[in-house]
Amino acid sequence: MRRLHLTRRHALAAGLSLAAALALGSPAHADGFPDRQITMVVPFAAGGSTDVVARIVAQKMSDDLGQQVIVQNVAGAGGNLGADNVARAEPDGYTILMGTVATHALNPLILKSTPYDAEKDFAPISLLVVVPNVLIVNPELPVKTVAELVALLKAEPGKYSYASSGNGTPLHLSGELFKSMAGVEMEHIPYKGSGPALNDVIGNQVPIMFDNLPSSSGHIKTGTLRGLAVTTKERAPSFPEMPTVGESVPGYETYTWNALFAPAGTPPEVVARLNVAAGKALADPAVAERMTEFSATVVGSTPEELAAHVKAEIAKWTPVVRDAKIQLD
Repeated sequence: MRRLHLTRRHALAAGLSLAAALALGSPAHADGFPDRQITMVVPFAAGGSTDVVARIVAQKMSDDLGQQVIVQNVAGAGGNLGADNVARAEPDGYTILMGTVATHALNPLILKSTPYDAEKDFAPISLLVVVPNVLIVNPELPVKTVAELVALLKAEPGKYSYASSGNGTPLHLSGELFKSMAGVEMEHIPYKGSGPALNDVIGNQVPIMFDNLPSSSGHIKTGTLRGLAVTTKERAPSFPEMPTVGESVPGYETYTWNALFAPAGTPPEVVARLNVAAGKALADPAVAERMTEFSATVVGSTPEELAAHVKAEIAKWTPVVRDAKIQLD
């Protein structure tokens, strides 16, 4: 699989050419799909990063498909409830999922059982965007770089803790991967959501945190939190001066991603038509601008590339989950 960390310009060009090629070759138009409303299930509450991405993309897909794509929030069980609803839906393309690293990589690894198979029960459509996580600290912590943080943690092992939005979340796993690759020790303090965790890091009850960049960006800009580095391979366009964790811890890379899936068994021509619509949405300059403002990087992919991406993410996180002994009921 090719590297998915494209520049915005390259990603947009790839998405547009993909859309054009599929539009010319797909028989889906002859089948009349779609002839009614499409429901895009977001397996989390409204207002989060996944919901924002979904609403931006759904609006533009509606324009291309000629039918309304509505966003339906089905929150619960860390994303499993909404994902399972789509896995069990009629495989006709009228119910699709805005999936994430949680629904398609982490949940199957950290939960004792999941109601669906992340690979077998879905038909991949397109990887849409990647959203960086960010390593943040309270400004009173005497570090300004990742290297200084690593040195501090090694000098005083076990003294410091880090917050996350909850056990088994991508942000928790970002911390565990950092501990493993940097060779440091920190106690994990899980919270019920990013908001409460951020409040305690701002209040210096917990000095360190991994968070989604969009939810922390305002605090970083005002100085109530110090952003040390983003977790993606490349620097974030919204914070070009902020280094990556990988610049100090070679090979480190985590991010949240959003991708579209249909139920397994959805006709290939319907998947292709949805892929075309997604590609055109991502190629729209207004969409790209909004995503950049949101700190998201537009990617775009073929269904086959998304399938390979899911497989690679599961392989990446399996040893992290195993070594950290993370298991949830």
